[in-house]
Amino acid sequence: YPNPFNPSTQIEFRIPETGNVKLAVYNLVGEEVALLVNGQVEAGVHEVTFNADNLPSGAYFYKLQSGSKVEVKKMLLTK
Repeated sequence: YPNPFNPSTQIEFRIPETGNVKLAVYNLVGEEVALLVNGQVEAGVHEVTFNADNLPSGAYFYKLQSGSKVEVKKMLLTK
């Protein structure tokens, strides 16, 4: 979790208060390859699955946006 992974991984995130959340995965050139969450999320700990069956091996980043908070983490897909 989440490094390295093949072909899927669980991404866990904590939201301090209910609000709009966007969780997306990007490749190294900044293209969005998956949109995992985009909408209202209740406060608490959440977990989503990112399945990369259709993507090539390499580095990816997930970006979590919640209110004014932005978190970016690197993930490594190995096939």
